[in-house]
Amino acid sequence: MAKITGFGGLFFRSKDHKALAEWYNKHLGINGMAWQQEAGPTVFAPFKQDTGYFGSDTQQFMMNFRVEGLDELITQLKADGVRVDDNRMEESYGKFAWIYDPDGNKIELWEPTAE
Repeated sequence: MAKITGFGGLFFRSKDHKALAEWYNKHLGINGMAWQQEAGPTVFAPFKQDTGYFGSDTQQFMMNFRVEGLDELITQLKADGVRVDDNRMEESYGKFAWIYDPDGNKIELWEPTAE
């Protein structure tokens, strides 16, 4: 039976795509081409059009990255001058923090609860 086997990529526009790609590589370790992820859960969830959860009314999507060592990563990103949201959230399924890329896209960082 034919089926989807995984998330193959995320493509989005940027005014300075080369600089943004460098930012993602430097701060999040995503090199853009054939980035190999570790196995784990991936959430695919449309939100209501008027959600306040994203960065702005014009942001059409929000990336969520699984991380290990969320607190350490946030400390490093702050030291590197990355814009970090002061809000944090902890749920039964993990801890969350948010950062913004140079284009102003809000990015969710999720450290899943250990199984």
